[in-house]
Amino acid sequence: MLTDCLSAEGERRCRRLLAGTTARLRARPAAAAVLVPLCLVRGAPALLYTLRSSRLAGRHKGDVSFPGGKCDPADQDVIHTALRETQEELGLEVPEEQVWGVLKPVYDKGKAIIIPVLASVGPLDPQNLRPNPQEVDEVFVLPLTHLLQAQNQGYTHFCQGGHFQYTLPVFLHGPHRVWGLTAVITEFTLQLLAPGAYQPRLFFPQLAGG
Repeated sequence: MLTDCLSAEGERRCRRLLAGTTARLRARPAAAAVLVPLCLVRGAPALLYTLRSSRLAGRHKGDVSFPGGKCDPADQDVIHTALRETQEELGLEVPEEQVWGVLKPVYDKGKAIIIPVLASVGPLDPQNLRPNPQEVDEVFVLPLTHLLQAQNQGYTHFCQGGHFQYTLPVFLHGPHRVWGLTAVITEFTLQLLAPGAYQPRLFFPQLAGG
C-alpha cells in the first residue's frame, strides 16, 4: 500500500537508500536546491507543487516546480537552501529532522546542478499555506495514486538535427502539467517511494548501460 511509504519502516528504508547520495552531495557546491515535500492530504500520500509567479524574471516564470531556489553563500548546505527557500516561498517551516535525504541531482540547460531534497511534511491542507505572491501564484498537490496511474503519465522525445537525443517524463491531468526537471525529480521520487509500481520514462542514450 502507498500509505506504507509514510510509515516508520518506509521512512527508514528511504533514508537508508538515500544515505550515500546525501553524504556525497550535501556539502557539494550547487547552483540551487529544491524541496520535494511528501505530505498526507485527506489521509493519502501526495507531493506538493508550486506554480511559479508569472511576475518573476527569467524563462521559468509560470512553471510548475517544487519550492526552492538558488543557493546562498550563507546557507550551511543544500538542505538548508531547500528548507530556507520553502519557508520564504510558502511560509512552511520544515524541521531538518523531517528531511529524509538527497535525491539524484538534475542539471539545467546550462549544466548547473540542482539538488532535490526529500522531506516528509506530515498532514497538510494546502489551503492553509500562505505563499509569497511575489514568487508563487498557486500551490497544489498530486496524490501518489494519481502520479502512478498510467493514464496520467506521458513522455516527450527531444530531437536535434533530426536525431533522437533524450526522453523526459510528463505527468498529466492534474491542475497543471508537470514537465521538465520537476517531472524528472518526480520520477526519481516515485521510483524511491513506490519501487516496482512506476515505469521510468527518463532516457538518455549516453547513460544507457552505465
